[in-house]
Amino acid sequence: MGKSLIQQKRGKGGPRYRAPSFRYKGKVNFARHENKAMSATITDVLHSSGHSAPLMEMEYSNGETGLLQAPEGVRVGDKIEIGDGVELKTGNVLPLKSIPEGASIYNIESNPGDGGKFVRASGTFAKIITKMEDGIVVELPSSKRRTFLPECRAVIGIIAGSGRTEKPFLKAGTKYYAMVAKNKVWPIVSGTSMNSVSHPFGGKSSHAKGIPTQSSRNSPPGRKVGKIAPKRTGRRKR
Repeated sequence: MGKSLIQQKRGKGGPRYRAPSFRYKGKVNFARHENKAMSATITDVLHSSGHSAPLMEMEYSNGETGLLQAPEGVRVGDKIEIGDGVELKTGNVLPLKSIPEGASIYNIESNPGDGGKFVRASGTFAKIITKMEDGIVVELPSSKRRTFLPECRAVIGIIAGSGRTEKPFLKAGTKYYAMVAKNKVWPIVSGTSMNSVSHPFGGKSSHAKGIPTQSSRNSPPGRKVGKIAPKRTGRRKR
């Protein structure tokens, strides 16, 4: 019978590893995709336990309300413009084809109208590297480059909260509750450090597994750890 591993319990869908989304302020994305330009007013700046960046609550000109990551330098009462051809100002939302090269952007749409999928953490930003007729090359915070459609929208500026990672947690309990708020299993413990009842690699000889790290593709869920169905193992011979 297979073991119940921490790494595999999340997929069960139990309450222990379910994100407390009822505590979140709401979904963060752009307003509905419309061809005409529209404006919005920042009514409040909020903190949400499910987001690393502060959120700005906006009231759009069509009467709808929404949430978006707050950029550095905005405050309550500022106006935000959305659409093609609006001013290149911090917080405004424009399609990538209308943003010049080298500009700092965030919350980039993967497909036009999806509300934003890339660069959403606090203190992060991306930059437009090259503009082509059929694609816009953007350098992400990971230094990787990705090509987006010219109609994908993004926000001008840098997401606020850049100093969040500079403050130390000081103790493990604080880090634990910070991770629980976002449905992160922490701490991550290696299999060799567990007891034998909790992991196939566990046991009193924690520094040595004692068994091969490869497992069959047909192994039960509690044994499918390590090298899963490797095509080959051992040292490669010339």
